[in-house]
Amino acid sequence: MKETSAGVVLFRRVGGRVRFLLLHYPSGHWDFVKGKMEPGETTRETALRETEEETGITDVAFLDGFEEQIRYEFEYNGETIRKKVVLFLAETRTKKIRISHEHTGYAWHGYEEAVENTTFENARVVLARAHAILQATADAGPRAQD
Repeated sequence: MKETSAGVVLFRRVGGRVRFLLLHYPSGHWDFVKGKMEPGETTRETALRETEEETGITDVAFLDGFEEQIRYEFEYNGETIRKKVVLFLAETRTKKIRISHEHTGYAWHGYEEAVENTTFENARVVLARAHAILQATADAGPRAQD
């Protein structure tokens, strides 16, 4: 069975520093905002909906040109699921979030902390690509208020 999800590498700028949002999942891992696509949705629409559902954040500004995919397989009820997750890079000005019942916590981390805390290697690769783009465009975009 194939399944597609979409999500966001969400960040804020605070005093010239970028802070990335990681969510703590009940299974114990730390990862980005993401969730399954609903019928008729585009991947961006899914990413926006999941961001609002999982964090309460609605002020999301996508950075054009960043769309990464992660693929993996897992077993669910004896069936192999082939998963594709499309991730976008987006900025918010919102600091405080309201996590959903799907998570047990959240944290805003600088890049180094985010790399250390992100559980899966494929997500760390996406985080590194996002960081590289933000380093290259350090003077662009709105600034979050702390």
